[in-house]
Amino acid sequence: MKSHATPDSPGKAPALRVYLERLRAFSPNARLYLVSIMIFGAAMGINQLLFNFYVLSLGFNEAVLGNLVTARSAASLVAALPMGYLTDRIGRKNAFIAGTAAVALSSLMMVVFPSVAVFTSMNLLLGVAQSLSAVAMGPFLMENSGEKERTYLFSYASGLRMTATSIGEWMGGTLPAMFASMVGVSAVSPQAYQWALGAMVLLTLLSLLPNLLMTENRQPQASRAVFAPVSYMKNNPGKLGKLIIPSLIISIGAGMIMPFMNVFFRTVHHQTDAAIGVLFAWGSLAMGIGLMIAPALAEKFGKIEIVVATQALSIPFLALLGFSPWFGVSLAAYYIRLTLMNMSGPVYSTFVLERVDPNSRAMVASLTNMASTFGWAFSPTISGYLQLNYGFGPAFLVTIVTYILATWMYFAWFWRKAPKPGSALAAEPEAIQTGRS
Repeated sequence: MKSHATPDSPGKAPALRVYLERLRAFSPNARLYLVSIMIFGAAMGINQLLFNFYVLSLGFNEAVLGNLVTARSAASLVAALPMGYLTDRIGRKNAFIAGTAAVALSSLMMVVFPSVAVFTSMNLLLGVAQSLSAVAMGPFLMENSGEKERTYLFSYASGLRMTATSIGEWMGGTLPAMFASMVGVSAVSPQAYQWALGAMVLLTLLSLLPNLLMTENRQPQASRAVFAPVSYMKNNPGKLGKLIIPSLIISIGAGMIMPFMNVFFRTVHHQTDAAIGVLFAWGSLAMGIGLMIAPALAEKFGKIEIVVATQALSIPFLALLGFSPWFGVSLAAYYIRLTLMNMSGPVYSTFVLERVDPNSRAMVASLTNMASTFGWAFSPTISGYLQLNYGFGPAFLVTIVTYILATWMYFAWFWRKAPKPGSALAAEPEAIQTGRS
């Protein structure tokens, strides 16, 4: 009973002490993963800021950018289920190694051989590689964490990556000018961007080292079901659909604007590459802090409550970001929206995977990854067309509508049925079984 808790019990312990205890509980494998994801996050921060500018510097337009994002996301979508099976076959460690190596290879090819054909084919490879790593992540974190620290580990993995991404974006804002002065070209020339993206490739390769030091926690071969998704849909169609559909709806809206935020700040608010790098860096840092706060809030108020509250609060700031004529207001809204909308992602991932039996988490992660990338497979192409003809306004409207709809789904399907944090039902969530009643 709560009234009988001792001063040292979790119910009475200071929040900071509980928080630190959860972090100290991280396993060696989990710690290695966090190191890897920090290095990889810095590399992706450079790429996230500069790749669009690199393509534009070669004379291509926003429609080409949209097609490239669509190619990458479509490949990730199609590959999600096969990658779920593959990560069960080869193990999470090998999945991380293969995915990271493929990211480095595809990025290098786009730097060395710039053309639409190479950009498209390498974005297809990049999509498959990202799908492999993304599908392996959830089951890996579940297998290398206990119940108490699990939400913290999921959120820390995302939070540290975002913090590292902020460093990468800050570096990305300065690297083109630095390399331009070294080789005697303009800071906005293709050559400057190529050198900067080359540094990103080296960082990506460096992130392989912690992965190589991991130990593998393999499941018995017989427990891996090739047709697990079929069993899920047969035995739990409504429950599984409710877990996945909101993410699918959000992906449609996110794909309309998120790949183009650097272009938005350059064209609408006339910011320089260096300024956008700093802007993105602070945004990623704010999101990283939010992600690290999220597990403590989820432990106190409940996972689904935090998901609904943070996503609902982010929507007004999304409207301010897209439609405010003042850069300062748009910038503040960008930071607040970014933090609120994204801090609940790892919390929801934990919420989903806790309701899945261990033998089938990779396949459910595959389905979740498919839902999360579904909209990105076509929304960027639509958005690129809208930007060329009507500006950013219609793209933001689509995003606002989809976010409202998804937030309502979370509330209607889960909030009203959610057990109180600390209750018996909360401690023992019902699992979705595969092929077993």
